Amino acid sequence: MPSPQTNLKVLRRSNRRPEQGDIFAMGLSDGTFLFGRVVGADLEPPLAPTPSAFLIYVYRDRARTKTTVPDDLGPDRLLLPPLFINRMPWTKGYFETLHHQALDPAALLVQHCFWDAARARFVDERQQPLARETQPSGDWALCSYRWLDDRISDALGIARAPE
Repeated sequence: MPSPQTNLKVLRRSNRRPEQGDIFAMGLSDGTFLFGRVVGADLEPPLAPTPSAFLIYVYRDRARTKTTVPDDLGPDRLLLPPLFINRMPWTKGYFETLHHQALDPAALLVQHCFWDAARARFVDERQQPLARETQPSGDWALCSYRWLDDRISDALGIARAPE
């Protein structure tokens, strides 16, 4: 069965397990690149909605080459709210790990916030209830690379890849 079409391009497949602090690139259909960071690796419930999940940030800055990683990958540069994903984007080659950088607390959101639909409440990254929603607010759910592709396309004003 052929792989579904996406706006994310295959860069380099890898079976290496992503680690907290890894910086990765994503190639877009227009030839530019986005960047992301692993902020939580191989997380298990209650630190993630599913076993072996990765908490990632996707940043809004684009570059013409995948090696031109922006200097400031701070929480104010996010394209999307933090999200949980599995290893598939790395094993299929949609995410290419470029290098590892120890996480500085200044690179993290002060408060992570996720909507836990099963319990109809907002929770933090430890699934602890929050008194109210804080922005940016994501979903307490495992996202697929296709879901991520659609959200990146929407955020950048690119037509979604056909189903």
